[in-house]
Amino acid sequence: MPELSVRPPAVAGQFYPADPDRLKREVRQYVDHASLPEDLGYVRAVVAPHAGYVYSGPTAGYAFKALEQLPARDWTVFLLGPAHRVPVNGVALGDYSAFRTPLGDAPIAVERVADMLNRSSLYTRSPGAHAREHCLEVEVPFLQAVLPDFQLIPMLFGQVDPEDVAEDLVDQIGEDDLVVVSTDLSHFYSYDMAQELDQGFLEAVLAGDERDVTGGEACGRAPVKTLMEIAEHRAWSPHLLDYRNSGDTAGDKSRVVGYASLAYTG
Repeated sequence: MPELSVRPPAVAGQFYPADPDRLKREVRQYVDHASLPEDLGYVRAVVAPHAGYVYSGPTAGYAFKALEQLPARDWTVFLLGPAHRVPVNGVALGDYSAFRTPLGDAPIAVERVADMLNRSSLYTRSPGAHAREHCLEVEVPFLQAVLPDFQLIPMLFGQVDPEDVAEDLVDQIGEDDLVVVSTDLSHFYSYDMAQELDQGFLEAVLAGDERDVTGGEACGRAPVKTLMEIAEHRAWSPHLLDYRNSGDTAGDKSRVVGYASLAYTG
Protein backbone atom coordinates (compact mmCIF):
# COMPACT_ATOMS: atom_id res chain seq x y z
CA MET A 1 0.00 0.00 0.00
CA PRO A 2 1.44 3.42 -0.91
CA GLU A 3 2.31 5.80 1.88
CA LEU A 4 -0.69 7.88 2.89
CA SER A 5 -0.53 11.67 2.90
CA VAL A 6 -1.57 14.19 5.53
CA ARG A 7 -4.63 16.18 4.49
CA PRO A 8 -3.72 19.88 4.80
CA PRO A 9 -6.29 22.33 6.13
CA ALA A 10 -8.49 23.72 3.35
CA VAL A 11 -10.49 26.39 5.19
CA ALA A 12 -8.19 27.64 7.96
CA GLY A 13 -8.27 31.43 7.85
CA GLN A 14 -11.77 31.31 6.31
CA PHE A 15 -14.09 29.23 8.47
CA TYR A 16 -11.87 29.44 11.54
CA PRO A 17 -8.62 31.17 12.56
CA ALA A 18 -5.38 30.02 10.99
CA ASP A 19 -3.35 31.27 13.95
CA PRO A 20 -3.08 28.38 16.44
CA ASP A 21 -3.17 30.53 19.58
CA ARG A 22 -6.23 32.43 18.44
CA LEU A 23 -7.91 29.22 17.30
CA LYS A 24 -7.27 27.55 20.64
CA ARG A 25 -8.68 30.56 22.52
CA GLU A 26 -11.82 30.74 20.39
CA VAL A 27 -12.60 27.04 20.60
CA ARG A 28 -11.98 27.06 24.34
CA GLN A 29 -14.31 30.04 24.72
CA TYR A 30 -17.13 28.33 22.79
CA VAL A 31 -16.81 25.16 24.87
CA ASP A 32 -16.50 26.97 28.20
CA HIS A 33 -19.56 29.14 27.54
CA ALA A 34 -21.77 26.10 26.89
CA SER A 35 -23.79 24.53 29.71
CA LEU A 36 -25.12 20.99 29.85
CA PRO A 37 -28.00 19.34 31.71
CA GLU A 38 -26.79 17.79 34.95
CA ASP A 39 -28.48 14.48 34.13
CA LEU A 40 -27.33 14.21 30.51
CA GLY A 41 -25.91 10.71 30.86
CA TYR A 42 -23.05 8.92 29.12
CA VAL A 43 -22.48 10.46 25.69
CA ARG A 44 -21.98 8.11 22.73
CA ALA A 45 -22.55 10.50 19.81
CA VAL A 46 -23.12 14.17 19.04
CA VAL A 47 -24.45 16.30 16.20
CA ALA A 48 -22.73 19.65 15.61
CA PRO A 49 -22.91 22.45 13.00
CA HIS A 50 -20.17 23.20 10.49
CA ALA A 51 -20.39 26.85 9.42
CA GLY A 52 -17.78 29.50 10.05
CA TYR A 53 -17.07 29.68 13.77
CA VAL A 54 -18.34 33.25 14.08
CA TYR A 55 -21.75 31.91 13.03
CA SER A 56 -21.99 28.39 14.44
CA GLY A 57 -19.19 28.19 17.00
CA PRO A 58 -21.39 29.12 19.99
CA THR A 59 -23.72 26.21 19.19
CA ALA A 60 -20.93 23.76 18.33
CA GLY A 61 -19.45 24.38 21.75
CA TYR A 62 -22.34 22.50 23.35
CA ALA A 63 -21.74 19.28 21.43
CA PHE A 64 -18.04 19.25 22.17
CA LYS A 65 -18.52 20.17 25.81
CA ALA A 66 -20.61 16.98 25.99
CA LEU A 67 -17.67 15.00 24.62
CA GLU A 68 -15.30 16.72 27.03
CA GLN A 69 -17.16 15.11 29.95
CA LEU A 70 -16.08 11.65 28.80
CA PRO A 71 -13.23 9.80 30.53
CA ALA A 72 -9.78 9.99 29.00
CA ARG A 73 -9.38 7.12 26.55
CA ASP A 74 -7.84 6.38 23.17
CA TRP A 75 -11.04 7.19 21.28
CA THR A 76 -11.85 6.51 17.66
CA VAL A 77 -14.23 9.12 16.25
CA PHE A 78 -16.45 8.24 13.32
CA LEU A 79 -16.83 11.74 11.81
CA LEU A 80 -19.79 11.87 9.41
CA GLY A 81 -20.83 14.71 7.13
CA PRO A 82 -22.28 15.52 3.70
CA ALA A 83 -20.11 15.96 0.61
CA HIS A 84 -20.80 19.55 -0.52
CA ARG A 85 -18.28 20.04 -3.33
CA VAL A 86 -17.57 16.80 -5.20
CA PRO A 87 -20.15 14.12 -6.11
CA VAL A 88 -19.56 10.83 -4.33
CA ASN A 89 -21.04 7.40 -4.95
CA GLY A 90 -21.22 5.89 -1.50
CA VAL A 91 -19.20 7.21 1.45
CA ALA A 92 -15.75 8.72 0.87
CA LEU A 93 -13.18 7.78 3.51
CA GLY A 94 -10.24 9.62 2.02
CA ASP A 95 -6.64 8.52 1.52
CA TYR A 96 -4.89 10.12 4.48
CA SER A 97 -2.81 9.32 7.53
CA ALA A 98 -3.99 12.46 9.37
CA PHE A 99 -6.09 15.62 9.15
CA ARG A 100 -3.91 18.66 9.79
CA THR A 101 -5.22 21.80 11.48
CA PRO A 102 -3.36 24.77 12.98
CA LEU A 103 -3.48 22.82 16.28
CA GLY A 104 -1.57 19.86 14.85
CA ASP A 105 -2.29 16.55 13.16
CA ALA A 106 -5.33 14.43 14.05
CA PRO A 107 -4.35 10.86 13.13
CA ILE A 108 -6.59 8.66 11.00
CA ALA A 109 -7.44 5.14 12.15
CA VAL A 110 -5.86 3.84 8.95
CA GLU A 111 -6.26 0.13 9.69
CA ARG A 112 -9.96 0.50 10.44
CA VAL A 113 -10.46 2.60 7.31
CA ALA A 114 -8.74 -0.11 5.26
CA ASP A 115 -10.97 -2.73 6.89
CA MET A 116 -14.08 -0.75 6.01
CA LEU A 117 -12.98 -0.47 2.40
CA ASN A 118 -12.30 -4.20 2.23
CA ARG A 119 -15.53 -5.08 3.99
CA SER A 120 -18.10 -3.17 1.98
CA SER A 121 -18.65 -1.57 -1.41
CA LEU A 122 -20.44 1.26 0.41
CA TYR A 123 -17.05 2.89 0.94
CA THR A 124 -14.56 4.50 -1.41
CA ARG A 125 -11.38 6.46 -0.84
CA SER A 126 -12.25 9.47 -3.07
CA PRO A 127 -9.61 11.83 -1.67
CA GLY A 128 -10.75 14.48 -4.15
CA ALA A 129 -14.05 14.75 -2.29
CA HIS A 130 -12.18 15.54 0.92
CA ALA A 131 -9.60 17.95 -0.49
CA ARG A 132 -11.67 21.16 -0.30
CA GLU A 133 -14.53 19.98 1.91
CA HIS A 134 -15.16 21.99 5.06
CA CYS A 135 -17.81 20.04 6.95
CA LEU A 136 -15.46 17.57 8.63
CA GLU A 137 -12.44 19.83 8.91
CA VAL A 138 -14.17 22.46 11.03
CA GLU A 139 -15.04 19.87 13.69
CA VAL A 140 -11.45 18.68 14.11
CA PRO A 141 -10.08 21.65 16.14
CA PHE A 142 -12.97 21.17 18.57
CA LEU A 143 -12.10 17.49 18.90
CA GLN A 144 -8.45 18.39 19.43
CA ALA A 145 -9.48 20.75 22.23
CA VAL A 146 -11.70 18.33 24.17
CA LEU A 147 -10.29 14.81 23.58
CA PRO A 148 -6.70 14.24 24.69
CA ASP A 149 -6.29 11.14 22.51
CA PHE A 150 -8.31 10.19 19.46
CA GLN A 151 -8.13 8.86 15.92
CA LEU A 152 -10.49 9.79 13.10
CA ILE A 153 -12.53 7.86 10.59
CA PRO A 154 -13.61 10.66 8.19
CA MET A 155 -16.81 9.79 6.31
CA LEU A 156 -18.25 12.02 3.57
CA PHE A 157 -21.71 10.94 2.48
CA GLY A 158 -22.71 11.12 -1.18
CA GLN A 159 -25.28 8.98 -2.99
CA VAL A 160 -25.85 6.22 -0.46
CA ASP A 161 -28.66 4.70 1.56
CA PRO A 162 -28.16 5.76 5.21
CA GLU A 163 -29.80 2.55 6.39
CA ASP A 164 -27.15 0.49 4.60
CA VAL A 165 -24.36 2.49 6.25
CA ALA A 166 -26.01 2.16 9.66
CA GLU A 167 -26.41 -1.58 9.18
CA ASP A 168 -22.71 -1.88 8.44
CA LEU A 169 -21.58 0.35 11.33
CA VAL A 170 -23.89 -0.70 14.14
CA ASP A 171 -21.88 -3.79 15.08
CA GLN A 172 -18.54 -2.10 14.39
CA ILE A 173 -18.92 0.69 16.95
CA GLY A 174 -17.41 -0.37 20.25
CA GLU A 175 -16.95 1.08 23.71
CA ASP A 176 -13.90 3.06 22.57
CA ASP A 177 -15.75 4.62 19.61
CA LEU A 178 -17.73 7.85 19.27
CA VAL A 179 -19.90 9.21 16.47
CA VAL A 180 -19.85 12.89 15.47
CA VAL A 181 -22.29 14.04 12.79
CA SER A 182 -21.64 17.36 11.09
CA THR A 183 -24.66 19.21 9.69
CA ASP A 184 -26.24 22.61 9.43
CA LEU A 185 -30.02 22.97 9.32
CA SER A 186 -32.17 25.17 7.06
CA HIS A 187 -30.37 27.50 4.65
CA PHE A 188 -31.19 31.07 3.64
CA TYR A 189 -34.73 31.56 4.91
CA SER A 190 -36.04 34.45 6.96
CA TYR A 191 -35.40 34.23 10.70
CA ASP A 192 -38.97 33.20 11.56
CA MET A 193 -39.26 30.67 8.72
CA ALA A 194 -35.91 29.12 9.65
CA GLN A 195 -37.03 28.69 13.24
CA GLU A 196 -40.23 26.98 12.10
CA LEU A 197 -38.45 24.62 9.71
CA ASP A 198 -35.65 23.81 12.12
CA GLN A 199 -38.04 23.16 15.00
CA GLY A 200 -39.87 20.62 12.84
CA PHE A 201 -36.65 18.92 11.84
CA LEU A 202 -35.33 18.75 15.40
CA GLU A 203 -38.63 17.43 16.72
CA ALA A 204 -38.42 14.66 14.12
CA VAL A 205 -34.86 13.79 15.17
CA LEU A 206 -35.79 13.70 18.85
CA ALA A 207 -38.83 11.54 18.08
CA GLY A 208 -36.84 9.16 15.87
CA ASP A 209 -39.07 10.04 12.90
CA GLU A 210 -36.84 9.29 9.91
CA ARG A 211 -39.53 10.11 7.35
CA ASP A 212 -39.79 13.72 8.51
CA VAL A 213 -36.01 13.97 8.80
CA THR A 214 -35.75 12.88 5.16
CA GLY A 215 -38.06 15.73 4.18
CA GLY A 216 -36.17 18.27 6.31
CA GLU A 217 -33.78 20.99 5.28
CA ALA A 218 -30.51 19.86 6.88
CA CYS A 219 -27.62 19.36 4.46
CA GLY A 220 -26.49 16.39 6.56
CA ARG A 221 -29.77 14.50 6.50
CA ALA A 222 -28.10 11.27 5.37
CA PRO A 223 -25.51 11.07 8.17
CA VAL A 224 -28.16 12.17 10.68
CA LYS A 225 -30.38 9.31 9.55
CA THR A 226 -27.44 6.91 9.84
CA LEU A 227 -26.92 8.02 13.44
CA MET A 228 -30.64 7.71 14.16
CA GLU A 229 -30.61 4.11 12.89
CA ILE A 230 -27.55 3.26 14.98
CA ALA A 231 -29.11 4.90 18.02
CA GLU A 232 -32.30 2.90 17.61
CA HIS A 233 -30.38 -0.37 17.51
CA ARG A 234 -28.14 0.58 20.43
CA ALA A 235 -30.91 2.19 22.55
CA TRP A 236 -29.20 5.58 22.63
CA SER A 237 -31.38 8.56 23.55
CA PRO A 238 -31.19 11.97 21.78
CA HIS A 239 -31.03 15.27 23.65
CA LEU A 240 -31.16 18.78 22.18
CA LEU A 241 -28.37 20.85 23.72
CA ASP A 242 -28.63 24.11 21.78
CA TYR A 243 -30.38 25.67 18.81
CA ARG A 244 -29.88 29.05 17.20
CA ASN A 245 -29.27 30.46 13.75
CA SER A 246 -26.91 32.91 12.13
CA GLY A 247 -29.35 35.71 12.88
CA ASP A 248 -28.69 35.08 16.57
CA THR A 249 -24.92 35.16 16.21
CA ALA A 250 -23.32 37.22 13.46
CA GLY A 251 -25.68 37.30 10.51
CA ASP A 252 -28.53 39.19 8.86
CA LYS A 253 -31.93 38.01 10.13
CA SER A 254 -33.44 38.26 6.65
CA ARG A 255 -31.43 35.28 5.37
CA VAL A 256 -30.19 32.82 7.96
CA VAL A 257 -28.73 29.34 8.41
CA GLY A 258 -29.84 27.12 11.29
CA TYR A 259 -27.55 25.31 13.74
CA ALA A 260 -28.11 22.73 16.46
CA SER A 261 -26.10 20.61 18.83
CA LEU A 262 -27.46 17.29 20.03
CA ALA A 263 -26.08 14.48 22.14
CA TYR A 264 -27.00 10.79 22.12
CA THR A 265 -26.56 8.97 25.41
CA GLY A 266 -26.71 5.32 26.32
